[in-house]
Amino acid sequence: MPVTEVTTHRVRVPLHTPFVTAVRSTSEVEALLVEIRDEDGRCGWGEATQNWRVTGTSLAGAEAAVTGPLTAAVVGADPDDLDPLVHALTSTVTGNQAAVSAVDCALHDLAARRRGVPLAQLLGTTRGSVATDVTLAVDTPSRMRAAAQRRRTEGFTVLKVKLGRGEADLARLTQIAEAAGESTVLRVDANQGWTPKQAVRIIRAIEDRGLNVEFIEQPVAAGDIEGLAEVTRAVTLPIMADEAVWSPRDALRLIGTRAVDMINIKLAKCGGLRPARHLMAVAEAAGIGVLFGSMMETHVGVAAMAALAATVSETAPIPDLDAAWWMSRSPVIGGARYEGAHLVLADAPGLGITALADGMD
Repeated sequence: MPVTEVTTHRVRVPLHTPFVTAVRSTSEVEALLVEIRDEDGRCGWGEATQNWRVTGTSLAGAEAAVTGPLTAAVVGADPDDLDPLVHALTSTVTGNQAAVSAVDCALHDLAARRRGVPLAQLLGTTRGSVATDVTLAVDTPSRMRAAAQRRRTEGFTVLKVKLGRGEADLARLTQIAEAAGESTVLRVDANQGWTPKQAVRIIRAIEDRGLNVEFIEQPVAAGDIEGLAEVTRAVTLPIMADEAVWSPRDALRLIGTRAVDMINIKLAKCGGLRPARHLMAVAEAAGIGVLFGSMMETHVGVAAMAALAATVSETAPIPDLDAAWWMSRSPVIGGARYEGAHLVLADAPGLGITALADGMD
């Protein structure tokens, strides 16, 4: 039963609250949903999200890659030959990892549906949900403090704090820590916003104040590997790379220079579930930590990553999979849903998506 059709759907989903970081601000998510159908009429779903500032992905570019060379690579192929098929995608398109990821995830979803099992089970686990942190968007210290209190009331015990605006960051974080309470775990994401010297100064101040911070994410520019290593050597808190690591080769470079303690794996950066598993293996072999993250994606892309995150120990760092929590609605019928601070995977074959939601096409 070969693949017979690849269909794309452009969707625009408003957020219930604006999402602001050191590099961008958005009140909606524009995504390209990819639907791959086999001869028997079963469908698999994937997603490529527009993100000019981080991945450089546009909907037009992703759609051209999917409807052109990626469709040619999969139509007529047997989706049960999953590993060689998704491996072939990596040499089909260069530089548009989000588009490759969308097709990779859709093929995984389709393969799981054909076997009649949830995607997480295809990847190796029976877990049906994963916990997630929630992000505090960049704002004034008082507003971030209020947001922290609301998120705690909603059940989130791990808060990812977006910083990277300069010396006022320490005041923001201190107010958030006071508002959230000592039992709340904080994560700091500077989104490349600090210089190495500034990062060392701020992180040491965080350590001196005894704030309950788990790690610091991407404190300096993605290309400044020497600066990243400088920060890692100078502080005690773990340093995690995000924008600096896209591929296993990137991870090996960071590991070889001892530049980081952790890496953030995102499907839209690495190109799908297959390369994400390779990044996991590299990190495990090197003894560094892994965080499963997401861009500002809808329930489709986040659910695929959640299925992979479910395969690791529950003692691993809680994933950063709140992206679709910010959506005012899901663009699809069925699939994953949020229950408090957990992302619950569909108890159905694949991702459990049955159709595009009304008004989304």
